[in-house]
Parts: sequence; structure tokens; C-alpha cells
Amino acid sequence: MRKTAVAAVLVALSACGTATGDGAGTTLSLVGFAVPKAANNAIQREWAKTPDGAGVTWQESYGASGDQSRAVAGGLPADYVHFSLEGDVTRLVDAGLVAPEWDKGPTKGIVSTSVVVIAVRAGNPKGITGWDDLVEPGVGIVTPNPGSSGSARWNILAAYGHAQAAGLDAEDFTTRFFRNVVALPGSGRDATTAFTGGTGDVLLTYENEAILARQNGADFDYIVPDTTLLIENPGAVLKSADPKAVEWLRFVLGPTGQTEFARTGFRPVIDGISVEVPGANDPANPFPAPRALQTIAADFGGWPAASERFFAAETGVITRIQRETGKS
Repeated sequence: MRKTAVAAVLVALSACGTATGDGAGTTLSLVGFAVPKAANNAIQREWAKTPDGAGVTWQESYGASGDQSRAVAGGLPADYVHFSLEGDVTRLVDAGLVAPEWDKGPTKGIVSTSVVVIAVRAGNPKGITGWDDLVEPGVGIVTPNPGSSGSARWNILAAYGHAQAAGLDAEDFTTRFFRNVVALPGSGRDATTAFTGGTGDVLLTYENEAILARQNGADFDYIVPDTTLLIENPGAVLKSADPKAVEWLRFVLGPTGQTEFARTGFRPVIDGISVEVPGANDPANPFPAPRALQTIAADFGGWPAASERFFAAETGVITRIQRETGKS
């Protein structure tokens, strides 16, 4: 977690202007990846109780992160975007829709975080304890498709990163992983739906997605692996946005916004958030520190390098492994 002075976010977003006072008559368009909808809706309800948020109404579009980013680049209206991957925002920077300084604030443009976890059937009938069990014969894996879903890319790199850290042949490990994949839904939310509907033995997912599903009655267990990957989800205001969107982002990064993220299972991006989280393995201590927490920056050279190395359309390591295993 990072300490943050949320007012500094306004400096990083100065191209979008500022806004104060009553929001009556203002409609903001939010375009995001599927997983944080419940959190965003809870934050919207809290913001509506404040002078800045009072009277603001919302138009929303949720789906697979890459698809949503491409839709905004193609003309889908948006004031604020909340995506799974940094690259889905930089696509909009390249398109002239988001200011280049969007990630210069104290949280580096990140509004929500989580970690990759392994969800298993209730009672863990396969006896899964960590990554190595996933490549054993007879284990059916559900994970979203890296071609459309940001959460899939986090998931796959978490598996690859475990293999690297364990001194294994990471490409061989990931190949065996894909051979066990039984479903590649289009988004993280679709993957959860497939798993809770009975597909597979294991679901790779965000910790927050597992917690939220359990809050909503899903009956499965989840494991935080000893080695896992920190998920960092960016949010940004578009250059053409209504100025109210800047106030919204400031609220999202403040204590109330981050508390609502925590309530739905996300790890806060600021310190000082303490809340019981139903659905977590330990509601009173919902976000345990993994033994080894990898990051995209430290372990994969940042998203531009990772995207090119692993997910390039023709030459990416993961793209090739999917093609070779028939799991594209």
C-alpha cells in the first residue's frame, strides 16, 4: 500500500480542469473492465452524499478490459475509465484522449489493487495447495482469455512468475498449464460465472473477485499462493471529460472510496483503511501478505516490455504457447 495525498492527483490531471459544488444535471460516463462494477457502484452511492457528487447521474459500460479500451478509442463516450491494465489507458493516450501525465500522481494512476489467487471447489477435493498442483494431470483450469481480458494477463504472468522464482523452465510450466485449461472466457467476470456454473476444478482470478463472489453466495474456497503477482488497475479521466470527473477520481482515491474498494475485496492503494471484509478467508485480516509478492515493474520490466515479450500477436511467448496447445 502507498501513502497518498489525494489532492496531488488534481495536479496530475490538470488538463481536465477542476470542479466544485452541486452536480445536479451532470451525467458522467464510466467505462471499465467487468470486475470492479460493484465497487464503483458503492463508491458512486457514497459520493452522491457529498456536495460534489450530489445529483450526478451515471452512464456505465463494463466488459473485458481490452475490448472496453478499444471501444473508447473507437468512439465510445467516456469521462472516466477504469481498466485492468496500464496499456489499456496508454492506448487512449496514444489516441489523444487521455493526457500523457495521467500516471504522474502519488498512486501512479492506480486506483485499485489485488493479487492473483487460486479458487477451488468447496472443500478442495483436488487437494490444491499452490501453483505446482495446477499442472498435474486431471486438473481443469478456468481463466479468462489473454486476447481480450486484462485479468487473464495478470493470471498467466503470475503462473509464469512462480515458475521463474522456483527455478523451473517457465515456458514448459506454462505450456503444461495451458494443456490443463478447459475454458477461456472473454472476461474475468465471465470466467467466474463459468466456474461457479460448474466448469473446471480451478479458477485463476483476482482475490477481490473471489471475495465478492463469496459475498454473493458462491460456494468455493480460495488460496493466496506463496508466490503471486500484485494486480494494479489504472483509472484515468479523459481530456474531454466533464470537470466533475476530476472530483470523482479524487473521491475514489480518498479514504471513503478506498474503504468501499476494500469492502468488495480490493486491496486499498492508501494506508489507514481498516474494515472487516465478509467473504475473505479471514474477514478481520482480509488481505494477508504473500510470502513473495511479484510486480510487473520489478519482475517483468513493466507493461510495455511484458506486453511485447509475452502477448505480441505473432511472437509473444504466451501467444505462441496458446497457439501450440490449441488454447487460443
